[in-house]
Amino acid sequence: MQVQTAPEQRTLSVTYSRADRVFRGIVTAGALTSLVVLGLIALFLFVRGLPVFREFGLRFLTGSEWTSMGEESFTDEARALVGGSSTFSIGPMIVGSVVVSIIALLIAVPLAIGGALYIEFYAPRVLHRPLVTLLDLAAAIPSLIFGLWGVQVFTEFGVRWATFLNLRLDFIPIFSVDFPNFGRSPFVAGCVLAALIMPITTSIIREVYSRTPRDLIDSCYALGGSKWGAIRAVVMPYGRSGVIAGAMLGLGRALGETVAIYLMLNLVFAYSWKILDSTGGNVASMIALKFGEASPTEIAALVASGFVLFVITLVVNMAAATIVERFTPRA
Repeated sequence: MQVQTAPEQRTLSVTYSRADRVFRGIVTAGALTSLVVLGLIALFLFVRGLPVFREFGLRFLTGSEWTSMGEESFTDEARALVGGSSTFSIGPMIVGSVVVSIIALLIAVPLAIGGALYIEFYAPRVLHRPLVTLLDLAAAIPSLIFGLWGVQVFTEFGVRWATFLNLRLDFIPIFSVDFPNFGRSPFVAGCVLAALIMPITTSIIREVYSRTPRDLIDSCYALGGSKWGAIRAVVMPYGRSGVIAGAMLGLGRALGETVAIYLMLNLVFAYSWKILDSTGGNVASMIALKFGEASPTEIAALVASGFVLFVITLVVNMAAATIVERFTPRA
């Protein structure tokens, strides 16, 4: 009787050509360069801001006072009169960044979802490509344009909406104000910021929705489902990771927005959760406003503020990557 032996196990190996090795080296070098540059930026901000962190500690993040005793602007008598030393803390600016960004997200994300669904599933075929192109172009518009548009055009409409909210919802603390001056409120600034982040958010969500497996959608139609039924049962669950990614990317841009908030908000170092009050500001706009005339000590505090903003944005992006990975459909 003939005995059959198992076939000899083969070893698979991949041989890269010279062009493959060169391309792989270039791509790897580019990726590592990005990480190195990012790390060097973080290191520079941390080292320059370290004296401020040592002097003020946690109070730098939680306090609400920014007093600069510039070396050239104050005499010893003036320093003694106003307190004798500089005090730096950015607590209200951190809160302002979060409040304005949340307002922007609450407005932008639902509109972005609706816009993505319309472009991908309801827009006529002849309009699909032009709308996608316009959306991508809108995502590249500088924030200065949105800031000027907010000041010159949108403020009038924003004040009307803020007045309506104040009249109807004044019993809710965040909508109550002592002085009805809504033109430079976090609510109006958040609306302008929503217009700024909506194109990039819509573009990401649309791209993810467009990758929904067509056979799943056709299966839903074959079972008698409507277009909305297919969107609700297939497209939206499949694109949940895209919605989260777009929202988080919009949040990261909103947290670091400078020019639009600089033009729309009064910089006031006071904690306030009232979104219709004429107070606010964020970390980025504060740095832009004060950097030009800052003393060396104040520059160190502004650099420390930049490091705090860097860390906040990095944490948001890392959280976004984790959430997206968790909700990404598995094959």
